[in-house]
Amino acid sequence: MRAVPITVTALAAALLLTACGGGDDSGSAGDGKSKATDSASSAGAAGSACAAADLGREVGPVDAAPAAGDTGNVTVTFLNKGAECTLNGFPTLDLQAGGTSATVPKDAAAEAQPLTLPAQGTASFTITYVRGEDGGDKSLAVKTVKYGLPDASATESFPWSYGDVALKSADVPDATVSAFQQAGD
Repeated sequence: MRAVPITVTALAAALLLTACGGGDDSGSAGDGKSKATDSASSAGAAGSACAAADLGREVGPVDAAPAAGDTGNVTVTFLNKGAECTLNGFPTLDLQAGGTSATVPKDAAAEAQPLTLPAQGTASFTITYVRGEDGGDKSLAVKTVKYGLPDASATESFPWSYGDVALKSADVPDATVSAFQQAGD
């Protein structure tokens, strides 16, 4: 008796995925610039690169590091206000403090995959950082975060109010940035 609902549920899920283009998480449609060998349905599924002008941005939720040595997380979420587009890779991220800037490295454990963002869809990335000692030699008194989208030359910024960020070396912050991921519905 229980196998019937599971089978029906599995069939319904498969049909939904087929109707939505299969989710296309294989990466085959967005691997290269030439799509001559892709099927006609796959060629149009990936869309063009997302532009910052078409994305609304919200910073948060934030799990700020309360004291020096603690780890915090800042999530940046985007709402696609334009046509379907693709985020392919990691955002670029610079922490700025006055005349000093430090590039945040990509999370080595994360693997970027093309993310197709439908109109009104949401995606996010997360900044994980270690709080530095306020005004310390091994800290960066961050005031602004400057970020760039993959395949885009323009950058955007937002204010940072989560404390100093610890430095691993003179120009390397003790922080990472995740790949883009689908935001919760």
